[in-house]
Order: sequence, then C-alpha cells, then structure tokens
Amino acid sequence: MSRKAIKAITPYISASTHLPEITVKAVILGALLAILMAGSNAYLVLKVGLSVSACIPAAVISMTVLKLFGKSNILENNAVQTAASAGEIMAAAVAFTLPAMVMIGYWDGFPYLIMISLTAMGGLLGVFLSVPLRRAMIIESDLKFPEGVATAEVLKSAGESTAAKEILFSGLAAAAIKFCQSGFQFLADSINIWGRVGNTVVGGTAGFSLALVGAGYIVGIEIAFAMFLGAILGWFIGVPLFGLIYGLPLDVESAHMAAVEIWNSKIRIIGVGMMVFGGLWMIVELIKPLQRAIKASLEAVRKIKTEGHSNILRTDFDIPITYVALGAALLILPIYMLFNYIVQQSGLHLSVPWVVAISFFITLITFFMIALGSAISSYMCGILGTSGTPISGIILMAILVVSFFLLIFFSFMPNFWEESSATLSAAGITILLGALIGCAVSIAGDNLQDLKSGQLVGSTPWKQQVMLILGVFVSAVVLAPIFQLLFEAYGFGEVLPREGMDPTQALSAPKAALMAAVSQAIFDQSMDWSMIITGVILGILVLFIDRALKNAGSRWRFPVVAVAGGIYLPLEVTVPLFAGGILAAMSRKALHKSKGNSSEKATVERRGLLFASGLIAGEAIVGILIAIPFVVYQNTSVFKIVPAALAESTDVLGLIVFLAIFYWFYRVSSTVKKGS
Repeated sequence: MSRKAIKAITPYISASTHLPEITVKAVILGALLAILMAGSNAYLVLKVGLSVSACIPAAVISMTVLKLFGKSNILENNAVQTAASAGEIMAAAVAFTLPAMVMIGYWDGFPYLIMISLTAMGGLLGVFLSVPLRRAMIIESDLKFPEGVATAEVLKSAGESTAAKEILFSGLAAAAIKFCQSGFQFLADSINIWGRVGNTVVGGTAGFSLALVGAGYIVGIEIAFAMFLGAILGWFIGVPLFGLIYGLPLDVESAHMAAVEIWNSKIRIIGVGMMVFGGLWMIVELIKPLQRAIKASLEAVRKIKTEGHSNILRTDFDIPITYVALGAALLILPIYMLFNYIVQQSGLHLSVPWVVAISFFITLITFFMIALGSAISSYMCGILGTSGTPISGIILMAILVVSFFLLIFFSFMPNFWEESSATLSAAGITILLGALIGCAVSIAGDNLQDLKSGQLVGSTPWKQQVMLILGVFVSAVVLAPIFQLLFEAYGFGEVLPREGMDPTQALSAPKAALMAAVSQAIFDQSMDWSMIITGVILGILVLFIDRALKNAGSRWRFPVVAVAGGIYLPLEVTVPLFAGGILAAMSRKALHKSKGNSSEKATVERRGLLFASGLIAGEAIVGILIAIPFVVYQNTSVFKIVPAALAESTDVLGLIVFLAIFYWFYRVSSTVKKGS
C-alpha cells in the first residue's frame, strides 16, 4: 500500500458531465434484480458452496431492460448493477453462516426479525466502513479489481461496436462452455490426478473456469503467482506432509477425496491463521492511507460548508465522512440491543449484569472484526474479484477470533459451563456474530468492486453508495423468506424439516457445515489450535520474504493475505487464476517483441482486456441463470444429457476445450493485426 505513482484514470464520462444516475426506473430495476440475484445465489451457495458475482449479469440485464425505455445512460446502468450486486453478496454471506443454526439445533427455522436485523445492520456497516477505503484501495493503490474492470468494459461496450463484438465473442464461448459444464455436464469443470504414494497422497487438480482465467489475465502474473505459492504450500506440500505424518482419513473413496478431506479439515485452517496475521498486518499498513482518506473527506466536508459543491469533482464525491461516522455510531445501540435480546433468549440462566456485559463485549469485538474483515475482503476483491474472494475464509477467521475471546470471557463467569445449554448457546451466538460480520465484510468488498467500475465509467461515488444501501435493505427484507423456502423445500445437510423428505435432495450447505463444526469444536474444547498457530508462523515468514523483495525493488511481491488465500482456496480456483496470469505474461512478452507500432500494440492490449471481460461476463451470466431452473425443478441435473460412453471422459474433453480457448485468448491478446 505504498504511495508509489499510480497511473491516472480518465473516466469514460468526464467529471464535468452530469447524467441521471439514481432514477425511478433504476431504483425499481435495481431492487428487482437484487431479489433475483439473492435467490439464485442463495441456492448456488447452499448446493455447491460457491458464489457467482452478479455485477456483470446485472449490468447486461440493466442495459437490455433500460434500452426499452428509450433514454438511458451508462451511469444509470452502473447504478442498477451496484444495487443488484448487494443481493448476490449478502445471500452468499448468509448461506455461509446461518444454515449452521439449524444444523446445530439452535433454530428450527429462520426467524424473520433476527435475520432482517442482522443483515440490514451488517450490510450498512459494510457500506459505511468501505467509504474511506475507496481512497486507500482504489485511488492510492494499484489493485486491479478485475470484476470491476470487466463490469466497466461491459458497460462501455454498449456504446462501442468494436468492444461489444470482442466481449460478445468471448462471452458466448464462455457461456456455452459453462452451460456444457454445469448444465449438459458432458464437459467437466476440473480434472483431478491424485494417487497414493506410500502412506500419503500426491497429485493435483486443475479447474477449467474461464472466468478465473480472465481474472488472472487482468490481475497479472505477480499476484496470480502469489496465490499459487499459497496453493503450493497447502496442496503440494501441506497435504502430502500431513498424510505422511498423521495418516490418511478413514473411509475415503479415493486418493483425491483423501486429499480434499485433509485440506478441508486441517490445511485450510492454516490458511485462516495466516489470514488473521495478514489481516492485522494489513490494518497496520492501511493506517496512513486511511488517515489521508479521512483527512481528505473531512476537508471535502469543510469545502461543501464554505464553498458549496462546485469545487469538488463529481467523480470524487463520497458520502461525507461525518455522515459515515454518525451512521456507524448510531448502529452501536441497535447491535447491542439485538445481541442483548439474543443472549436473553439463549436459554442461559444469567443475571442482568452478565447479560449487559456479554452484549457490550460482543458489540466491541464485532466492530473490531468488521474493520479487520472489511480491509481483508476489500483487498482480496482487488486481487480476485468478488467471486474469487474467500469470504467464507474471512467469516471463519472472524468466528475463530470471536470464539477465542468469548471462550476467555465465559471462563470468568461463575458456573457458566455447568449450564446444560452452554456449549450450544455459545456456538449459536458465535455463528450469529459471524453472519453479522460476514454481511459487513462482503458488502465492503462488493462496494469497492462497484466503486472501481464507477471510477472507470465516471459514476458519482456517493450515488453508488446510496444505491448499494438500497440493495442492502431490499436484500435484508427478502433473505429470511428465501432461506425459509429453500429449507422447507430441500432441508439443509442432515436436517430435514418434515418427515418423508428425500435426504439425497437436501442442500449440503458445505460452508455453513464447516462453520457449525468449527464453532462447536471451539466450545467443546476439541479445536486443534496448532493449525492456526502454524498459519500465523507461516504468515510471519512470508511477510519477511515480502519485505525483502520490496526492499530489493523487485516487481515480485508476496502479500500475506494473497498467499493465505491460495492456501484456503481450492485448486479449482487458484490453478485457472494462475493460468490467466501466465497467459498475460506470455501475451505481453510476445506483443513486446512484435513489429507493430505503439498504437497497434495498445489496441491489442485493449482487445485482450475485452476478451478477458467477456469470459468473466459469459460464465457469470450462465452461472446465475442456470440456478433458476435448478430451484424451480429442485434438481441440478435437469439439463444433463451426457451419454454413458462419454461419462468417463468428461474431464479430458473439458481439458481439451479449455486449452483451445486458452490458445484463442493468447492469439487475440498477442497478435497485431494489420490495420488494428
């Protein structure tokens, strides 16, 4: 986060140009899309544990719908996608946490008032805390925000026929392949090569996500390699070493499943420990940029009071920092009251002073973890985009930290652990805290992703922030009914709401199951803290290496949080991201050696960016749309047509198609055409 010279951004719409942004039709469409994205993504996360960014699908839908009304503009479309993206990201945060409440037996449904309170307050805090981060991470940083860049390119393509064609071609290819992977299912979305060697397993997995290849191309080889370094530490060193020392899990079907079990139960916890340390260090590094951001915001407030709005650039006008501080402060009391109520309803027999003390302590630690998590989430969005950011890892980090401090706090309470419901209540309170923190940190990262799009197209920041607040409130209103409906239709994990339901159709909610297991393990004293400590030690070592590289003036850097993300994320994410980074390096090297002039080379570079944006857009749109029939028909195989003869070859076919698109991408991003 140094203040090295950052390339100036010239927005698509200049600061002196004023276009309608928050309009009646934008508000209505943004709210409707937020509901649609919330429902689709909730199902997707509960089914497979992965979320899909709604920014680009919402932008495309907005451009299509608003054209029907005649007059519309790029800033209005950006406002719509900003509101809509809140539905997707908040649904993911809730799906990562609150199903755990029914899994541990704390809830038998999804209480509306508690859920709307948690999501609304968490989302608002995320918006407020991300406002000063805009200057620190977008203006004063060289973070790429790949999905923000891609969304801006998609929005701009509406007025540029050449750009639209480039995005259309790659977008259609990515959409078709995604449908063949998740719909028809005759192309696998990954290939696994794992085998037993002695008493352990070795091998690897390669994902075939074209959206992640596009994201890797945008962020470049340096950050992509930092993520892949984490994957090397976790998957290619950690998993085999752990299996060799402690043995393989019992009752696993294959070497691949054994590797996944070791990584899921042990190695990724190391990534969380590393993330805790990296996040704390990031806060230290952000202190000066945040001080500058707050100072600049206060100076803007003074200018408004003395000179009016005329001397402040429209494209640099955030919600005033005084409003942000007041809004965050006003949320302290309702958060305290909410957890005071939750503690009272927990079944614990506590005196009033202890209830007040717990609620006050929870409020303090919530604000601290939201500040820490928002910084990490925003930084990871700057590297990977919203879809690739390990929000579940950040929430798990919050649950671990909160649980650790609650464990210490409860130990001072006389006879607390003698209560029959003590462990269950402590775990439930922790998961609810995780949900509140999760909504805040996910919205913070999403807000910066949207604001990056806004910076490129020329939106007014405060208007985007207002539209995101709209999306937060709309999402908060509909999430409880959505999750109640999905629970009654499918059941979560092994918990079925009615007799006679088919357990094979239950939504596994894998991330929520992990949150439930970890929170219970901490309070029943079965948590293996050695993995967390190992992660912290690794984080310190990586920090020293990163500092040494910085002092040597190297372009290669290993940010602790990026490496931690590589340990925490599956290889299906890090490998295609790394492939995209390699592709970017190869393309730029080939382009540098080519005979074209600087103008022609710049055209090819933009063509590569547009191609990458199309890959992200095509896969994201299909990912959202395909979830709708899955919900309607309650079956993820509704489109499946793979013949028996190809059933064992889908991974090879997927690899061949992936490599073909990879080569096409390389040609597009490295070849100077005559007259380009």
